[in-house]
This record gives sequence, structure tokens and C-alpha cells, in this order.
Amino acid sequence: MIRTAGLGLVVLVLAACSGPSETAGTAQAAGVAGATGTTSVPGVPAATVAFVPGAQEQLSPKDPIVVKASGGTLQAVAVTNPQTGNGVKGELSADKTTWTSSDHLRYGATYQVVATAVNQAGAASEQRGEVHTIKPAGVATPALFQPASGDFGVGLVLGLKFDHDIADKATVEKSLKVTSSPAQDGGWYWVGKREVHYRPKDYWKAGSTVKLETTTFGTPIGGGVYGGQDVSATYKVHDSWIAKADGRTHQIKAFHNGQLVKTAPISMGKTADTPPRGPTPTFNGTHTVLGKEEHKIMDSCTYGVCEGDPGYYSAPENWNVRISADGEYLHENLKTVGVQGSDNVSNGCLNMNTENAKWFFDNFNVGDVVEVTNSGGPQLAINNGHGDWAISWSAWQAGSALRG
Repeated sequence: MIRTAGLGLVVLVLAACSGPSETAGTAQAAGVAGATGTTSVPGVPAATVAFVPGAQEQLSPKDPIVVKASGGTLQAVAVTNPQTGNGVKGELSADKTTWTSSDHLRYGATYQVVATAVNQAGAASEQRGEVHTIKPAGVATPALFQPASGDFGVGLVLGLKFDHDIADKATVEKSLKVTSSPAQDGGWYWVGKREVHYRPKDYWKAGSTVKLETTTFGTPIGGGVYGGQDVSATYKVHDSWIAKADGRTHQIKAFHNGQLVKTAPISMGKTADTPPRGPTPTFNGTHTVLGKEEHKIMDSCTYGVCEGDPGYYSAPENWNVRISADGEYLHENLKTVGVQGSDNVSNGCLNMNTENAKWFFDNFNVGDVVEVTNSGGPQLAINNGHGDWAISWSAWQAGSALRG
């Protein structure tokens, strides 16, 4: 049973003795070790001390340890985790009757508490005890998709991946908070048992600040599993950069803050069944930039066609802007310059000449958008990079654990 602050106080009374210099014997209350060093004054009751939680209870590590004095004030409180040797910080109330821990506690830990209280006559009483925190079956710790801060495009997708399956997704989702300035409508979408994504209905507004916070730590989330350490992140959204690539016209158009600033011929993935490898169409749908590499060896072995196999290739490519997890790029390809603008012959990438590839490399960055249409390929999947924007808003809302 978990107790929060203010509940389940076990009062540990330090009995007064007959003489002002005598020391009280060991007191036992609810399994907590007894007092030492107690002095008393005839006719003045000794101060009493109580701990939260009681000795037979376990504390959630998100809740504080509380020490309260009655019939006097607290002179000193020391709380230590003997397993680590670390002390626990806390704050004393203005009237010096209550001490409350301010540090995060650990799961499955035993904390030693030493409290000294002084009664109205100035007689000191020391009380020792232990506080135990819950030991869960598992701790689900979230990891951020993106670094905890940074500058991103309007296609920024937020996400968390837990290291344990989440049985109670609704409780976890309630503990997640996204705020944006200016405010924008958005929602969460669960991808399997461990991963949850967040995006707004439409692309982020240029210049937005987006903050993600979790408060799952110490919360039961099903199957005896509790939330791990919380994370937070703050992102800035830069100018809007959106490219529209059309597999039918074999052109890509770039828009900066809504204004057309570049048009270039391209060659997308081939749709014809040409040996030794069949069709390799570019995925349809909205992609976002995942990263950039000025120079890269494009190796077909990354998708299973290795040296000695028909269709194997390993070629250096320049000005590479990655737009999917399985290896779609905007990049230079001098071998296809003759058909760029007229035919789709690549292995899935968007081929350009040197000048155009470098222009996109220089201007497009992580989170910027590349919308692909008429490629002849299937829709980009949500787990293939950031295919989140290819999902309709109604379908996205249905992916929330809180829907309905």
C-alpha cells in the first residue's frame, strides 16, 4: 500500500523520564527503531516525532518523506540512502514542525531517518527510523526521439520510446504534456506497445517553441511496472521549408515560408520490373529530413543485395539529405542526369545534378518537409523515419489511448 504525504503518520512517542538528565530507553513503534538521547523536564511532555510512511508501508518514490514534530519543533533531520551513501535534501516548514524531502527518491530503497525534536522546555529528543520505497516488477524509462533541445523544421515529430511494454497506455498518455507557443492543436498516437508519437494537426507554425514534459515517474502503468525517470525537451521551429516532389512531372519544387524558391528536375525510384532487381519506387507521402551527410557510400548490401549478388552496387554519392529510415535520400547522381526530369530510374532516392543537390543540402535541415506524390510506391510507414504526416488527422486521433 502506497501512502502519500499527510497520510499514515506513525507517531513515535518519546516517554518522559523522572529526572532532567536521564535518557529514555529504546522505544519501538510499528517496527521502527527507537529513540536515543532523550531528556525531559518534569511537567513538560517530551516532543513526539512521526514519519510518513509508516514502517509497514511502502512509499512511491515520487512522493516525499515527511517528518513531523508534535509538542515541540524539529531541530535537525538527516535522511540517508545507505546503499549509495547519498543524503536526501529537504525543507523545514516556517514553524519548524514539519520536514519534507525535496529530492527524487529511488525505487526499492531503504532510507534511514534521524530526527531531533525539542519540546517547549528545550529538551531534545532524537528518533531513528527507516522508510522503504516500492520495488516494482519493472521500470519503464522513456527515451526521446530527438535531442532534448534544438532547431527543427515544421515537420518536427515528437516521440518517446519506452524500454518496457506499456500495459496501461491511457495512464501514460495522461502523464505526457506538450505545450507550444503559439498554441496548436495536436495529439498522441501509439505505435506498438512501447512507442508513442506526437504531432499537430497541421505542420508546426514557423517560429514556434514546443515543449515536451513527462510526469510518469513513480506512477503504476500496468503489470507491476512503474514509470522511470521523467524527461523534458524544448524545441525551436525555424522557417518553413517544404519541398514537393512529383513522380509524374519528375520535378521537385521548394517553398520557403510558402514562396516558391527553387524548381529542379529529378529521377525517383523505378517502377518497372527491370532485372536484376525488381521495382524500387520511392515511397509516397510526407517525409521529413532525418539528417544530412556531405559524402556517403551508397551500398546495396544495406538492403540485402551484397557483393557477388546480381544488382550489387557500392558508389560514393554527394550532398545527401536523408528522408526515410530505410535509405531514401535527395542526393547527387551524375549517372542519371540524362533522364532527370523525364524518367524514374533510381533505387528509391531522388536523384539530382550537382548544383541542385547541393542547393537542397545547403537549405534543407532536420524536420523540414519533403512531400512525395505520384511515385508509384506505397505510403511511407510511420516507423520508416517519420512517416507520421502520411496518416490522416482522423486516423491519427484514433491512435490515442484516450480516444473515446
